[in-house]
Formats: sequence, C-alpha cells, structure tokens
Amino acid sequence: MNKKKIFTRVLVIYIAFVFIQSLFFKFTGSPETDHIFGILDLWAEDTFGIVGLFLPPGMFNAYVIGSAELVASILLLAGMVSSQKILVPLGALMAMGIISGAIIFHLFTPLGIEVLGDGGTLFYMACGIWISALILLIMHKKLLLGLCCGCCKSSRQK
Repeated sequence: MNKKKIFTRVLVIYIAFVFIQSLFFKFTGSPETDHIFGILDLWAEDTFGIVGLFLPPGMFNAYVIGSAELVASILLLAGMVSSQKILVPLGALMAMGIISGAIIFHLFTPLGIEVLGDGGTLFYMACGIWISALILLIMHKKLLLGLCCGCCKSSRQK
C-alpha cells in the first residue's frame, strides 16, 4: 500500500471516528448537546430574532447536523474501501462544510472555544477535522476537477 493511500485512510478514519462517536450525543439529547444547541438558539434569537433555529424542528438542530455528519462519514468510509474513489473528496467536502459551521459558531457566538469545561476539546477536534478534510481535498483534487462540466479541461488544453 502506498503512502498516499495510508495517509488517506488515517485522515478518513479520524474524521469518521470523531463524527460517528458524536452521534450518540446528538441523537440522544444529551445534556452537552442540549447546552450547545440551546446557547446557539438563544444567540440566534437575540441576534437575528429567529426563534428555534437550533432546536427541533429548526433547520440546524442536532438531528440535522448529526445526520449530515453521518452521511459525510459514510461517503468517506465507502470511498476508502470501494472502487468509487470520488466518494473520499465528496465526503471531505461535506465534512469541511459541516465543521466550518461548527468552528464559526465556536469563535463568533457565546458558545466559545471551551464548552462545559472541556478545555476546548470539541473546538480542537473540529479544527482537526477541518485540516484533515482540507488535506484530503488537496490530495484528491484531480478527482474533484474530473466532475467539472468539461470547461476546466478545455481551457487547460488551450
């Protein structure tokens, strides 16, 4: 197995592990999840006057985010073990989008970097996912560019 394949697997497993292990918290209404999404909901209400954005049935509630993380994990893991290698960069792109939102909320809302005395663990794991997804996207950029409508290929050939 070559180094790129091994490194891809390490990054994929890291992202999928963090996302999948957090599903328990998101899908069971744990106190930690209720605290995080409750703070974000109050912030959205105070800042934008939007009530219930981060609580069920709001569009950014824990079930929606958890489901998106599960889909990203499935894409990444499926791409790692199947012949459909395009799934890895698609999963990485999805993971980067999801986790960019988490990082922004940690930095620019009352949520903050440290949540419930965790020393910033959630935030730093989110940063690790973001960096891992970026590396996967860079490593597999040719696969993503291959999805393009053809305009990229024709302009490069000229």
